[in-house]
Amino acid sequence: MSTSRYDIDARSPVRVRDRAGNSLSGARLLYVTEARFNTDWHSALHSHPCTELFYCVRGIGEFRMKDKVLPVGSDDLVIVNPNVEHTESSISSNPLEYIVLGVDGLDFTFSPDSQDYALLNYREGRSEIVFFLHTLVREAGEQPRGWEDVCQHLLEVLLTLIVRHTHFTMQVEPARRTNKECAAARRYIDEHFAEPITLSLLASVAHVNKYYLVHAFNKEYGISPINYLIERRIRESKYMLENTDHTLSQIAHMLGFSSPSYFSQSFRRITKQSPMEYRKKSRAARAANAAQQAADGEEGEKQG
Repeated sequence: MSTSRYDIDARSPVRVRDRAGNSLSGARLLYVTEARFNTDWHSALHSHPCTELFYCVRGIGEFRMKDKVLPVGSDDLVIVNPNVEHTESSISSNPLEYIVLGVDGLDFTFSPDSQDYALLNYREGRSEIVFFLHTLVREAGEQPRGWEDVCQHLLEVLLTLIVRHTHFTMQVEPARRTNKECAAARRYIDEHFAEPITLSLLASVAHVNKYYLVHAFNKEYGISPINYLIERRIRESKYMLENTDHTLSQIAHMLGFSSPSYFSQSFRRITKQSPMEYRKKSRAARAANAAQQAADGEEGEKQG
């Protein structure tokens, strides 16, 4: 995975209007990420405390929210509300290239469907959207004087274009503010969970005392930083158990567990079953689902 991420400390919230002309303010750009899939990358379900705007510049792939899978391609924009689990995958022959904006203070309401995400396509307005996104990436990458304010204004323009071109009503409401130190620690875990991580390292990343971090993280997310790390690794291990033939020892090593036995112990504690039991059940369920789909297809052909 080739990724460039730029964190932004914007001082002034954006001011845009919804389709009804109501003034919306309070949103701040937290980060901009430019990424391209490689053949050796896969992603597990994860969530963010902020809203994400995911724009596919080119390529083909899928965007998954729990039991919902959305095919995505060039000029698709996926909007995901805070704390909604999601992940993206790519076709190796035509890898996804995309730009992601993390925005604090936004919580979209989509109608008529009461869901926490939306998929739009901006093929007709591509030149506008891509121009502003690439300008935003360039400002964040080069960081000339006043770049953070420029990025914030570019976010304002992009949100205005989204509201202008969407075919459904979209209301924007202030979202709950997130503890910046905790968010930094959680983001580091999400991006480096397979590496050796200690509480002291997380405290250093967040620039706080480790005892304060444990207390604040527990208050913010209802779990300690280290237990969040373990659960993050377990979520990734589920993907590997379902989709690869790696042994338990290999998975434990790849995900940063100290030993296969500790991996199995942690997996059982969180999922109430062993890794091998999970692998067997998940593959049996997949086989049964494939058989049902094949049977439904044959039945449809007969009726046709």
